[in-house]
Amino acid sequence: MRLSSQASVADSFSSLVADEGSEFALTDGSRVAVVGGGPAGSFFSFFLLKMAQSLDLDVEVDIYEPRSFGHCGPAGCNHCGGIVSESLVQILAAEGINLPPEVVQRGIESYVVHMDVGSVAIQSPSGEQRIAALYRGNGPREGGDSPWDSFDGYLQGMARERGAQIVRRLITDVHWRNERPWLIGADGEAEGYDLVTVASGVNSNFIKLLEDLPAGVRQPKTTRTYICEFRSTPEEVLRVLGNSMHVFLLTIPRLEFAAIIPKGEFVTVVMLGDELDQEMVHTFLQDPVVRACFPTDATPCVCSCSPLINMGATKRPYGDRVVMIGDSGVTRLYKDGIGAAFRTAKAAASTAAIQGVSAEAFEKHYWPTCRGIANDNAIGKVIFGTTTFLKMSKISRRGILRMASREQANPDAPRHMSSLLWNMFTGSAPYKEILQGTLHPGFLGNIALNLAAGVKPTNGNGKVT
Repeated sequence: MRLSSQASVADSFSSLVADEGSEFALTDGSRVAVVGGGPAGSFFSFFLLKMAQSLDLDVEVDIYEPRSFGHCGPAGCNHCGGIVSESLVQILAAEGINLPPEVVQRGIESYVVHMDVGSVAIQSPSGEQRIAALYRGNGPREGGDSPWDSFDGYLQGMARERGAQIVRRLITDVHWRNERPWLIGADGEAEGYDLVTVASGVNSNFIKLLEDLPAGVRQPKTTRTYICEFRSTPEEVLRVLGNSMHVFLLTIPRLEFAAIIPKGEFVTVVMLGDELDQEMVHTFLQDPVVRACFPTDATPCVCSCSPLINMGATKRPYGDRVVMIGDSGVTRLYKDGIGAAFRTAKAAASTAAIQGVSAEAFEKHYWPTCRGIANDNAIGKVIFGTTTFLKMSKISRRGILRMASREQANPDAPRHMSSLLWNMFTGSAPYKEILQGTLHPGFLGNIALNLAAGVKPTNGNGKVT
């Protein structure tokens, strides 16, 4: 009976593994290219090599990344605000990935929500300092030598320790030969692979090179954001901003979201909105509520960019021998991009190592992860649309401020509004969970009372004057 049970387990496992005789199965000597050495590419390489080792499979992984995240200026920048949510910190720790202090510029203890009617600090519901402002790379111009290590470089190091090779080469073309993808570098050298994993993000032209190939993948829908860095002193940044991320819900037309993040001697400003332009940026930076949050000795913007961000999953972020992960395929709406990179990278690596690299395998075993993120983003669009509608009314802004302030002032009060705001800004919970929280009777009852009280002005701390 025991032998029969063991045989059954073995048969069940073998049914999940791609047939080694299949043309789409990774076997000893298979070559995998990862285009993009940011978090998604490094996570994928790390997990693929880890799984291959457990399967006694010898594969070669090349990570194509022309940038060095230790260089100063744009050559070392990865165009990101660099925030890791508490839930991802826990997930990474469970995987044995413990963030060293050298890559964490500032532990974020709270989020401060600013509106024209007042401000409120939202403490972590868990009461623990688990939000991290990460040093992604030496991006700011004139950044000079930094006391921190790059988070992206740290992940690359983990992948390298597993056996990945970092190739400092820009890919300028892709060909399909003998039913396999070939990558051509700027130097004209060509390399053939059994799988190409696209982790280049949406700010690279690489995805466009794939559109006419048999894989038939397409670039996701995008929009532009705005990121700029201001320099001060660590002491002044700590005095003005503390260990908090500052979020702004202002009535500036077309502005969806804006935040100020303290990072050592730098202050990072991140803005999201519809058709961002210099006029909107200027209006935001000159708003009195925003100016009150800036260090008094902050220098003019030392570095800025307007990178694209992913706004919707491609219909099919995979094909035979091609898979798109992270921002290249699907990511969470506005938040937790590193978390989405982790999830998609691990799912794609598991599929490639165990089920194979065919479009059919990716559709069956990888696409469900992407679809889950995309479906949750649809709920997120409803939530952000509702938030945009509510913030246009001074009465609703007063009500939101009053409800959150009263919850924060009373340690025993249910954290209905506080949890809603915390999870929206940190990405710590799925949008579906956030929506469910707004349907709780306690939330609905309290928001109704506070909206009614919002008819009267407050003193800026959520209290009716």
